[in-house]
Amino acid sequence: MNSWLLENLAAVCTALLVIACTGALLLFGRKSAPAETVTAPVGNYPQQAGKQLFSRKEVSRHQTSDDCWIVLESREHGGQARVYNVTEYVEEHPGGQAILNNAGGNSTKGFYGPQHPARVFDMIEDFYIGDLAL
Repeated sequence: MNSWLLENLAAVCTALLVIACTGALLLFGRKSAPAETVTAPVGNYPQQAGKQLFSRKEVSRHQTSDDCWIVLESREHGGQARVYNVTEYVEEHPGGQAILNNAGGNSTKGFYGPQHPARVFDMIEDFYIGDLAL
């Protein structure tokens, strides 16, 4: 075996460990900045009890990687259709562009799929902007 490698085995192992930990932290431990808080209605939709309401038409306008909203029928909130602005998370999404499959519409089925770890159910609340108007 290479004598340099043997002499520096501890340093090489330490460097590899640091690289692996940094990669894991960047991939799994990074939390996105919360979505901007909506303080005024977007469009002509009424606010109820401090919550912004959005029509399906309004949500459907936000379907690109630069402007991405999704609707989830939240199990945690009694099935209420809630609107999330996930634009800032699109580039970080571990599933790549799959997040755009239902952009501007209902993403419930994909969101509750087996590919998502339990932490996404807490993380998604950072992006909540209001409810879908009935």
